[in-house]
Amino acid sequence: MKGDALDPAGLIREAYRIDGITAQDCRVIFLDWAIKSDAPDDLPAAIKKLLTQYADQPAQHPMTQTLRAGLEDAATPTRRGGRAGRQPAS
Repeated sequence: MKGDALDPAGLIREAYRIDGITAQDCRVIFLDWAIKSDAPDDLPAAIKKLLTQYADQPAQHPMTQTLRAGLEDAATPTRRGGRAGRQPAS
């Protein structure tokens, strides 16, 4: 095991160690971590634990920002069907 129980592959840990890592890189790493997570139903709790584990890292670090964004509620998609769906958004 490269990481720990929360981050078995060590993806999040390594993201914090990469100099000059971008927000886009962190989003890709986060998505990979989330897909491979052992507890997909409780990802918010796992993200909170990661934020606690890496609380000593700078708040401006792209991975910290990505983890915080992972806790935000996703916007509910709306489907516009029929004529309304073919009209440009106003």
